[in-house]
Amino acid sequence: MCFDVSPFGALLSDSQLFEAKFDELVAELIERDLKDPGLVDALNRHREVLVYNVPGGKKNRGLSVIGSLRELLPPSQLTQDVVERALVVGWCIELLQAYFLVADDIMDASVTRRGQPCWFRKEGVGLDAINDSFFLESALYRLLRKYCRDQPYYVHLLEVFTETTFQTVLGQTLDLMTAPPGDVDLSRFSMEKYKTIVKYKTAYYSFYLPVAAAMYMAGITNEVEHSHAKEILLEMGEFFQIQDDFLDCFGDPAVTGKIGTDIQDNKCSWLVVKALEVMSPEQRAVLEACYGRKDDASVEKVKALYKSLQMQTLYHKYEEESYQRLQKLIARCAVTLPSTVFLNFANKIYKRNK
Repeated sequence: MCFDVSPFGALLSDSQLFEAKFDELVAELIERDLKDPGLVDALNRHREVLVYNVPGGKKNRGLSVIGSLRELLPPSQLTQDVVERALVVGWCIELLQAYFLVADDIMDASVTRRGQPCWFRKEGVGLDAINDSFFLESALYRLLRKYCRDQPYYVHLLEVFTETTFQTVLGQTLDLMTAPPGDVDLSRFSMEKYKTIVKYKTAYYSFYLPVAAAMYMAGITNEVEHSHAKEILLEMGEFFQIQDDFLDCFGDPAVTGKIGTDIQDNKCSWLVVKALEVMSPEQRAVLEACYGRKDDASVEKVKALYKSLQMQTLYHKYEEESYQRLQKLIARCAVTLPSTVFLNFANKIYKRNK
């Protein structure tokens, strides 16, 4: 679907519209918002924070707002103002994502993100990145106020963003408590614990938030419809995170844009939880000796153990079964909502390699 925004009458795709909007929002935050000359240095720093951390990902979350809204509203209601606000709300979700990732990379001592050094590892940044992450979060609320405060759904957006942030923080807390550095205890890991972490740390903000925002913008406030959407999207979020865990270990860093560290970081990942379900006592002893260690030899032993347990085959079997389960869930729950809202999302992530 395209929308005419060019002064020359050219039609641009949603992706092109979305990309073009970013520079405008940076200018809004850095150049037009605050005029105090004493803030020039701080605002220039924040411009760098935005450009380095926000636009580099796949942008599926942000694009899903306008994509979902196009399925929920007839073309006659998709005016230029409506599309513009959907693009802004999409970028607000990308800002939220950047806020989480900048902070998460510090907590996990990660090395790369989206094919470049993590922000805190950039020369001259260090732990100042903590304050930069606060800026990223606060910026999204300035944009929501600027573009949406006169809309009937403004309070709904504020509530869903703040609630989603709270849920994500809970998931991150559980993740950190389950995998403290240097304290490997595999008895902490279970599939139930893993699914709770995934639901709160990833699924709410990555899957429910973009669609919920579009639903509110389309005037859909019915709790039953939101409940049905949430059931589908949280299942999708679990599917996505298990893919992410697999790619952390077996993905190509040149494709994924990051060097996986789940083994070194003692993470409660799908691979280790699933391996614990099928391994022998002897194999468990190897895992206990090597998991959560930083040296390359230990990491390679864990990966070799995963391969011997046929984890790649188990993963591909799970991926196919999960996708089929998702299709049935969409057919059952998407009664009053267009199934394409969910199918479009599912097709973006099925069999992804980054």
